[in-house]
Amino acid sequence: MVSFAGLERSTLDGLVRPGHYGRAGATGLLIEERRDLAFASVTAKRGKRFALVNAVNTAFGVALPDGPRRATRGSVTFAGTGPDQWIASADGSEAAGFANKVRARIGPFAAVSDQSDARLVLRLSGPRVCDVLAKGVPVDLHAQAFKPGDIACTVVSYINTQIDMLDDAPTYQLAAPRSMAGSFWSWLTASAAEFGYDVIAP
Repeated sequence: MVSFAGLERSTLDGLVRPGHYGRAGATGLLIEERRDLAFASVTAKRGKRFALVNAVNTAFGVALPDGPRRATRGSVTFAGTGPDQWIASADGSEAAGFANKVRARIGPFAAVSDQSDARLVLRLSGPRVCDVLAKGVPVDLHAQAFKPGDIACTVVSYINTQIDMLDDAPTYQLAAPRSMAGSFWSWLTASAAEFGYDVIAP
């Protein structure tokens, strides 16, 4: 069997180079592609939600959020994306084989599917990040409406996107389908150009 380990390419390979773009002399947005995250979708089996909540707490020390919120313990996060549905993620040492680890620990109570290679993940920050997102995000990101730990599954420029607010700097994490990476990047950079933006090397 041929192994492709170590040959993985960035979702934005050939599209992006680190540096400053857009308005000269101003940096309103910082963009960092996250390549170190693993993802797994988790859906509670019928009648197993209570058992799943206990299993996740025991296995990962995470209290499953009831609604569109993130819950994190160490390097593992569970984000509520719908009724009895979550996206689990991990970085660092937990990322390797993450979906298999999740399935082994909570598989009797949930359907688990590896999503690690299906997503473009960007971390956005900077003084004009909210102005950039306002050009395409149909969600109220005002500090009183959208707080650290909140998430939203929405559309950005007609592309299904999960938005997580990581802190009140503010810093946001956006995850979009890998197949739409070029279109998503085109929208983001066009929206950020008037403020100036830096692409940070991963």
